[in-house]
Amino acid sequence: MFTQEITFYSQSLSKDMHIMLYGHDGVPFLAFPTQNSMCRNLEDFGMIDQLSDYIYGGSIRLFVVDTVDAESWSLEGGDNDSRALRQEQYYHFIADEVVPLIHSRCDALPVVTGMSMGANHAAIMFLRRPELFRGMIALSGVYDSDYFFHGWMNPTLYDNSPERFLPNMPLDHPYIKLYNQKKMIFCVGRGAWEEDGVRTLEHLDRVFREKGIHAWCDFWGCDVNHDWPWWYKQMRYFIPTVLNERY
Repeated sequence: MFTQEITFYSQSLSKDMHIMLYGHDGVPFLAFPTQNSMCRNLEDFGMIDQLSDYIYGGSIRLFVVDTVDAESWSLEGGDNDSRALRQEQYYHFIADEVVPLIHSRCDALPVVTGMSMGANHAAIMFLRRPELFRGMIALSGVYDSDYFFHGWMNPTLYDNSPERFLPNMPLDHPYIKLYNQKKMIFCVGRGAWEEDGVRTLEHLDRVFREKGIHAWCDFWGCDVNHDWPWWYKQMRYFIPTVLNERY
């Protein structure tokens, strides 16, 4: 398997950041790690091995990014304005630096994906900038800024909180048409450690229906926990949909 670690200085974040690339060809996937993790997270927890047939076969290639969660979403007790600003800088790192890097190597729009906190990042990126992506697979996210900021809000955090800005989106907003041209998939189990994911995805599902947004919000069974073995199965289940191998 072709593997490469890419290191570069991020102007948005004012620090060195890293991307792990897996695969030589295929549809690019921009993948976010789990909370506070870095670019080798998917490799370390077995997801790359689980998708090796897709990667070896040239169907997909994965670009797994570092996070700055420890400076933003996870920094409990930190200055909230600074935490929100750091997330906004991370958003620009992805949109203005990582996506162009992927375009320089791939003649296709990427699918954006992630598990747990990575699903939050995938949803933020896709819902703020749908023109940049082919589709989205978000697994076991908690789509509620209050969960991390305990009710605090400012305009910067609002822009990074889909559960806040989507209900206020006009029905004729051009992004709604754009969302509906893409494959947008959310999945959560109903098992251990998934309670907040279920709660927040049910809220988003209601908003999508009210706005006429055709998102696939899939709720799996009570045996489906917030853990890697289920994310392996879910990724393999949904990848054919975003690759247009099934509908």
